[in-house]
Amino acid sequence: MKSLHLAGSDDLERLLPMVASFQAERGTEPDEARLTAALTPLLEGAPQGAAWLIGPRKAPVGYVVVSFGWSVESGGMTGTIDQLYIRPAVRSRGMGSEALFQLTQALRQGGITALQMEVDREDEHLQRFCRRARLQDRGAALMRCAL
Repeated sequence: MKSLHLAGSDDLERLLPMVASFQAERGTEPDEARLTAALTPLLEGAPQGAAWLIGPRKAPVGYVVVSFGWSVESGGMTGTIDQLYIRPAVRSRGMGSEALFQLTQALRQGGITALQMEVDREDEHLQRFCRRARLQDRGAALMRCAL
């Protein structure tokens, strides 16, 4: 069963509640207008990134958003998992792992040379998930400046 589907503009209403849940779990108050403004270009095919639905297309159980960039070290175009979310009721059933496997295959076929994800050092569950998906700890902390 294919559990990963590239999201398009008609998927915004399915995606928004899950993104809001993702933010709420992390203690951020969801702002629907801001989320819509951030997601719409990706769903309309902007080259900076893409979103995929996880699970059945009509009733997804999660999503993943990847942004694209360039890395000389990696030899070209790279992907960064910006958000990966599975509904709490269906976590730990392998859907996230299956989706991540399918995502890496699709990205590789699309010419992406590396995939990375920011992982909280305190989140041991997420770290184990990433290691199972062959993401390696590079020992570096990602630092950011809002512009």
